[in-house]
Amino acid sequence: MKLTTAGESHGKALVAIIEGLPAHLKVDLEKINEQLALRQSGFGRGGRQKIEKDRAEILTGVRNGETLGSPVTLCIYNKDYANWSNCMSDGVCDEEAMAKKALTKVRPGHADLTGVIKFEQTDARNILERASARETAIRVAAGGVYKQYLSALGVEIGGYVKEVCGIQDTDTYTFEQLAKAKTTPVGMLNDEAEAKAEALIAQLKKDGDTAGGVVEIRVKGLKSGFGSMMTYTEKLDAQLAQGLMSIQAVKGVEVGVGFAAAHTSGKGVHDEIFYDEEKGIYRTSNRAGGIEGGMSNGEEIVLRIVMKPIPTLMQGLQTVDYITKAKTTAASERSDVCAIFALEIIAEAVVAQVLADAVSKRLGGDTMRETVERYQRLP
Repeated sequence: MKLTTAGESHGKALVAIIEGLPAHLKVDLEKINEQLALRQSGFGRGGRQKIEKDRAEILTGVRNGETLGSPVTLCIYNKDYANWSNCMSDGVCDEEAMAKKALTKVRPGHADLTGVIKFEQTDARNILERASARETAIRVAAGGVYKQYLSALGVEIGGYVKEVCGIQDTDTYTFEQLAKAKTTPVGMLNDEAEAKAEALIAQLKKDGDTAGGVVEIRVKGLKSGFGSMMTYTEKLDAQLAQGLMSIQAVKGVEVGVGFAAAHTSGKGVHDEIFYDEEKGIYRTSNRAGGIEGGMSNGEEIVLRIVMKPIPTLMQGLQTVDYITKAKTTAASERSDVCAIFALEIIAEAVVAQVLADAVSKRLGGDTMRETVERYQRLP
């Protein structure tokens, strides 16, 4: 499967084209819009979420609620475009409006400076409009379709927030407990950690600062053998890491015990294998996080994703004006204090995209009936 996205943060719309979906996949648009609403939720979000009430439209590839086998096109119209049309038009823009909205006080930690140099621009808006995390809205919409594809096979994805700016939830949870995270302000499952995180985010907002954190994503129901060790590009953990690292502000990805594997010996890391006539072959631990040798092994896939603090600070960091080279304070675009709740939703969507592609490559199928039957025949 192939996903292509397009659109600018304050442009007319965000668009996604999904190629490779089988015919007869039932697509529930309201479930997609529920995911979009969750992406805009969470304690610490900024003013943009009050303007945009994201809802996806299906433009092509679906008829009467089912895919046709042709490319599926999704669209989210930006309501804020009405306030930016004079300087974000694809035609001739108002020079005065463009000058007013121009960004030359490049922000540390953002794509601004490197982007204007690489693409020979004088206005960082030509960079930040695409680099913006607003792009993830359309990836969440596409992820909603991929989730429905995987769900038809019995594969489900969930997650929660493990850490916010040093405040950690060290408890362990069953997959079924993860659903509660969608109902809490920060997305944490431990009530004490949740309360502390809310208080910290509120203080950071007063200070003009931002926070990052860690989310955990879990996948239940994926059978063994997806991905491959035959070439490095086919390794499932590598593909998941690439997909998750493509999310704005993500700076690290762990699979299973991840970096903790460096702190102990092999006996404390590897999952021993046993056999029982009733159970068959089984493991009593899942430190590998459901992936061995670049392939799913039938256990729950466990991933953790690190999000850096958002680089747009209301207080502003020291920088220079790209045009005048004068010392100044970085521009303060409308931004969030903490978007860790949103990251969890976005990460689920990206994991769904990667897994749907891995399933499609192995099983093929012109119709969902063929795909489901092939999946059910797997051991």
